[in-house]
Amino acid sequence: MKITFLGGGNMAAALVAGLVKQGFAPADIVVVELLAEQRQKLAEAHGIVCLAEVEASALESDVLVLAVKPQQMRAALQPFVGRLQHQIVVSIAAGLTLETLSRWLGGYRRIVRAMPNTPAMIGAGMTGLCALPEVALNERFAAERILQAAGTTLWVEAEDMMDAVTAISGSGPAYLFLFIEALEQAALELGFVPEQARLLAIETTLGAARLAADSSEPASVLRQRVTSKGGTTEAALEVMRTHGVREGLIAGAKAAAARGRELARQLGDA
Repeated sequence: MKITFLGGGNMAAALVAGLVKQGFAPADIVVVELLAEQRQKLAEAHGIVCLAEVEASALESDVLVLAVKPQQMRAALQPFVGRLQHQIVVSIAAGLTLETLSRWLGGYRRIVRAMPNTPAMIGAGMTGLCALPEVALNERFAAERILQAAGTTLWVEAEDMMDAVTAISGSGPAYLFLFIEALEQAALELGFVPEQARLLAIETTLGAARLAADSSEPASVLRQRVTSKGGTTEAALEVMRTHGVREGLIAGAKAAAARGRELARQLGDA
């Protein structure tokens, strides 16, 4: 399978690294990237072909991964309009709908939309995918295989659920970083030095996430097991409840989904 990346930024670089690590031949990967420094970095790190502009070799791929900024996408797609024949187009650009991408590609319909998150840069990503009806099952598998080079994938059938994917897993790392930040601050205020505070906050978050991942029980049950009646955890959770921590997190995620829908409309009208 030959793959062309349109854009060579952080997410594209993470996918390229994951693909090469999984055994994909570097000669089968092409990256089109405007920045010379980024082209050199990718070529030296992975031995792949990096181009400054769309050339014939970029059009010979089986899969075209769109990895440029949403605001730059329409112009970046112009060299491909009317020149795609069999390629599966996989977009990792946030907010751009399948219909918008199809319109910008002159009505081309073999398009998959993906929403990875930043942990993909260390191979621990969570990516939501959806596709136009014209994308065959084997083409879905091909798109999935590429995104799984950077972590776990989840298909959704209704594209409007992609805004929810963005709100939960796309933006989710920021929520957890905020939690770690707050836990570190609490540790500092309780007397720990910064190095200790960071260690306690990060390792506690990692351990709890691993426990939840390895358990078949819901997070609510795991929480209850830590919460002894009249104990320290109960005291902490009660204060958090009065401050609306849980409700704030849920409301924030819903606000992210709403903003995603708004941005999709704005980008589509551009």
